This record gives sequence, C-alpha cells and structure tokens, in this order.
Amino acid sequence: MNRGTPDATGASRVVRNCLAGAIDYAGLFPPAALDMRTAVRNYASYRAGDDAALLGRFVVPVARLNELVGELDSLDARNVSASAVLGPNLSADCETVAAFNMPPARARVDAIEAKAERPGAIYELVSKASPNLDVFVELPLEGELESLVAAVRAVGARAKIRTGGVTTGAFPSARSVVRFMRACLDAAVPFKATAGLHHPVTGTYALTYAPDAPRGVMFGFLNVFLAAAYLGQGMSDEDAARLLDDRDASAFSFGDDGAEWRGRHIDADRLASTHARVFGSFGSCSFNEPVGELRGLALLS
Repeated sequence: MNRGTPDATGASRVVRNCLAGAIDYAGLFPPAALDMRTAVRNYASYRAGDDAALLGRFVVPVARLNELVGELDSLDARNVSASAVLGPNLSADCETVAAFNMPPARARVDAIEAKAERPGAIYELVSKASPNLDVFVELPLEGELESLVAAVRAVGARAKIRTGGVTTGAFPSARSVVRFMRACLDAAVPFKATAGLHHPVTGTYALTYAPDAPRGVMFGFLNVFLAAAYLGQGMSDEDAARLLDDRDASAFSFGDDGAEWRGRHIDADRLASTHARVFGSFGSCSFNEPVGELRGLALLS
C-alpha cells in the first residue's frame, strides 16, 4: 500500500499521527457483543500494548456503567476514559453519568453519545449534560441534515455518523456519507463515526463473526478519513464519493510528506488538521482487527 514509498517508517509515522487515540473500543456492541469482563480485560491489554497510542475511549451503554466499575475494580485499572451511549431518557441518563464521575472513580466518562432527529432534541441533550463533557449527537442522514448540523454547532457539540451495521441495509450510500461530512466541514463541526469500520480499506467483508455471516461492502476507515481530509482541501463531492467507494488498496499511499490517492497528494499537515479538528475518532467493536490489517498493509511498523 505504500506503493514504492522508500521509508515504511515514514508511512507508519503519518498513519499513527492520523489515528492517535482514534479507535474507540466498542467491544460490548455487535457484532462482537462481548461480556463486560472480556471487553474490559481486552481494553486493559490494549492500553498496555505497543499500539496503545491508537486506542481511544471505552464505549459503554449508560445502563452498564455500574458493571464497568465492578470489572475495573477487579483489575485495579485506573484513569480509563469512557464514552457513555445514552438511551431515550436523557435526564436520568445524564444524572447517571454525573453520579458515575463523582470521586473517587477508576474511570471517567468524558464523552456522551445520543441520537437526535430534530434541533429541539439537540438543545435538550446539551442542556442536560454536564458542561465538561464532549457531546456527540448521532444524526439521521436524510432530511434536513444541514439544519441539524447547524444546531449541533450552535450548542457547541459534535456530530456522529453511523456508517454501517450487521446487515447490508444498515450501510448508507457513499453520497450520504459525503453529504454529512460536507455539512460538518461547512459548519466547522467535528465528528466521529461508528459501526462497520473494522477495516482500513473499503471492500466486501463478513458483516458479523458468525461462520455463516452474510457479506457486504463495508467502508474503510482510511477511506472515510481521507475523504474528509480531501474535502477540506477542496475535493468535489463526486470525487470524495469515489474515494469512499475505492476498494483498491494500491490506490492509496502514505509517506513522510503525507498521502496520495490515485495521484492526488495531501500533505501531512492537512492530515493532522483533519484528525484534530474534523474526524477525531471512530467506534469499532474490535481493536486488533483494524490494527492488524494496517500492519498487514505495511502501514504500521
């Protein structure tokens, strides 16, 4: 995938900078759907591993925060950053998060995630959340998306896009993803992505870990990241959609000075800015899968 880049270490350095703290571990969620003990032990092992710099928050349903505490106690694990996924009862869930964060605590919820389909729901969510939390609002990709993104900006929150699931119908079109990213870029709203981003490059993969799992096209997280970066550099929506759909790993290359897609260069500073200000993280129910496949593409040393 380096496509002739002489310095593989340079490619690894750029990729690590782009993905620093970017993989939010969602092992509790499908298709992995692990029990709490296994997920927490996995997270602890990743924190202690060679690729810990790529690891982001531990993603947990707010209703399972007490479970999380029990497992952290058993491991004597401390200073864990978590992102709590809220349900429909925003008031109760925000109170649960606030209580969880009362000292002494082995983990701290420093982000919350919730769905909202109208501006009023966005305002309500932020009004109930503690002011020191990162608030990610999962938005529908149809309808008045731009108005919803504007509301997210108005309250100082961040957006969230669902890029897949465990069925083929759960995956949005590339054009829908580009529309979301364009709206966020135009409004200067940072975003995260979740679901279906286990692999670096777009392709046809098994949608679950079952032996007889259905297969479907899943977006690559590098495709999504680079599409956001190129859009910020002036790429058209049509070309960005083509980039998202590109399944040829050899079409991408990374080196000390940045990245290329089919002859179009983007420098390392733009990539770093995209990570810091635009696309900060993505949820994955696996950490080993994305990291292992990056290494298999010679993008991590």
